[in-house]
Amino acid sequence: MVAAPRYATSTPAKRPGVRWVAACMTLLTLCLAPHVSAADSQDQAEAWLEKLGPALNTTSYRGVFVYSRGEQVSSMRIAHRFRDGQVQERLVIQDGAQGEIVRRGGRVYCVLPSHANIQLDAILPSGPFSGAFTDKLMPFKRWYVARMLDDDRVAGHEAVVVALSPRDMHRYQYRLWLEKNTGLLVKSQVRTAQNDILERFQFTVLDLAPDIPDKEFEIQSAAPARTFNIETKAKPAPDAAQQVTIGWKLGWHPQGFEASASSEEPRGQAVSFSDGLASFSVFVTPVGDMRMPTGISRIGATTVFMRNLKDGQRQVLVTVVGEIPPKTAVEVANSVSLEPENSSHLATGMAP
Repeated sequence: MVAAPRYATSTPAKRPGVRWVAACMTLLTLCLAPHVSAADSQDQAEAWLEKLGPALNTTSYRGVFVYSRGEQVSSMRIAHRFRDGQVQERLVIQDGAQGEIVRRGGRVYCVLPSHANIQLDAILPSGPFSGAFTDKLMPFKRWYVARMLDDDRVAGHEAVVVALSPRDMHRYQYRLWLEKNTGLLVKSQVRTAQNDILERFQFTVLDLAPDIPDKEFEIQSAAPARTFNIETKAKPAPDAAQQVTIGWKLGWHPQGFEASASSEEPRGQAVSFSDGLASFSVFVTPVGDMRMPTGISRIGATTVFMRNLKDGQRQVLVTVVGEIPPKTAVEVANSVSLEPENSSHLATGMAP
C-alpha cells in the first residue's frame, strides 16, 4: 500500500504576512472604536436621568404595561397626556375583576372591585419610580453610581439602558430603560446585590401618540366612581433634630436616607425616610398585652419586618416596611428604643 504524499500546508495563522495584516486590522479597530470612560458613562447616564422626571408627566402615550413583584404579576392598559398644565391619565385593570382609574390633575376617580388590594400611591403617577424622579436627582447621586449599558428595544422602541448601583449594602440596584426620543421610562428592574430581579415593570405595547382623544380619558364603567383628591400641600421635610415622637426614638438608619414625613396615628406614629429613590417607614404602635405576629417577609423589593419591644409595662410593635434589603430593615428596627415616659421624647433619627 502506497502512502499518500504529504503536502506542506500553511494555515492563515501561521503565515507571517497574514499575522501582520491581522495585527494591523486589530490595532485599527481599537483606534477607531469609540472609547467611553467611566466618567463619560456616568455623565451620560445622569443626563438621561434628568430627562426621566419631565418625561413621566409631559409625554403623551397609550399602551399596556406589566408589573411584577415576586410571584404577583398584573397588567394595565394606560392612556396618558399632559394638557393645560395638568396630567390626565386613565388606567384599566387587565387581570381579574374589571376596574379603572382616571386622573385629572389632582382629582382621581376610581371604579375598583371591592376585593381589590390596590394602593393609589403605587399607581399614580403611572409606573414605578415616578415619584422618585419628579424631584431633584441630586440627593441620591451620592448614594448610587449611574452608568450606561448597551442599548435595547422595548415594545418596538429603541431604548437606552441606565444602571444604578448602590454605594453600600443598604440599597438595591436598578436597571432603567428609557425611550430614546422622549426619555420615557419603558422598562425597569429592581435587583439584589446578586442580580436577582425582585420587581420589574415593562411596556408590552406602547404608542407615543402626540394627540389622544378626550374619550380615552372618560370612565367607561357603569358603576359609580369614588373620588379622591391627591393635591395636598406638601409638608416641608422635618429637620431631623426637631422630630418629636411619642415615647420612642430611632438610633440608626442608613446614611443618605432623610426624614421625609412623619404622621401621628391614633395608636402610634410613623416616620418615613427616603434617599431620593428608595424609601422606608418605621411604625411604632402600642399593643398592650396582645400577642402580635413578628418576623420578616419580602414581596418583590418591599421588605416588612416586625418585632415586639417591651419596657416595663409598656409594649409596642415595631414595624419597618420599605424598599430596602432585609438585613437593613432588621438593623433599623433593632435600633428603636423606648424613651422614659416623662422625657421630651426627642427622636433624632440619627445614629448616636
